[in-house]
Amino acid sequence: MLRQRILTALVLVPLVVWGIIALPSTWLALLFGLFVAQGGWEWSRLMRLESGALRLAYVALVLTGMVGGWYLFILGGEAWLALPVLSLFWWLLALVWVLTFPRTATRWSHPFVQGVIGLLVLLPAWVAVVGLHASHDGLGPWLVMYMLSLIWVADSGAYFGGRRFGRRKLAPAVSPGKSWEGVFSALVLTGLYALLAASLFGLSGKQWPAFVVLSLVTVMFSILGDLAESMFKRQAGVKDSGTLLPGHGGVLDRIDSITSAAPVFVVGFWLGDFQL
Repeated sequence: MLRQRILTALVLVPLVVWGIIALPSTWLALLFGLFVAQGGWEWSRLMRLESGALRLAYVALVLTGMVGGWYLFILGGEAWLALPVLSLFWWLLALVWVLTFPRTATRWSHPFVQGVIGLLVLLPAWVAVVGLHASHDGLGPWLVMYMLSLIWVADSGAYFGGRRFGRRKLAPAVSPGKSWEGVFSALVLTGLYALLAASLFGLSGKQWPAFVVLSLVTVMFSILGDLAESMFKRQAGVKDSGTLLPGHGGVLDRIDSITSAAPVFVVGFWLGDFQL
């Protein structure tokens, strides 16, 4: 399993980095759109749709949503920010449901409700990543890379900190392997990483505190995204969302943190009006 994870990462990570840095935003939208469409297929499994036709119909709905998101870009200005802002309300509700699982699972276990949630998970993240990539006069790709690397640093800190110091369970009913000590380790490591990034981006000293706070809030929401997907998988009775990525499970298992972190980072960066 570990060998498969490493080999898949050696292929996937360079592809992702190359796509973000080298591709124009239009082509990145198509590439990331493929991942999101696969995520829609896997989400339909979590909805426990047994009919292949229904699952394909849900993927078609996700694709239609991305076309609508692209129309927001065509409108110009900041219209595309509407979806990331809207998704924040969903993630606050998700926090409540994660904290109260499984007691409140009946409130969202109907396939129709889960279908709407899937759209709120996938589409705003796609819009946020593409919109950020196309922003800030060519610096957008590096902002996307920072956001993703922030999540990767947080994951590493949580994993190693949790293994070394983990005692208190974070959300045992949802994901028994995660601990508060792991979260604290992730926040410490990403806080230092954010300070380094603020320097490299050339932010003024008075903007550093806000940038670090935004980065830490983004990390906390990335953890929520991971927990929320674990909650849906547990309710569906599956270990992984899919089998597309050997050693890693499905696409949703890889982008769950991004689905919650990307809208938060983009909205926070817009509100913070950071001058790069």
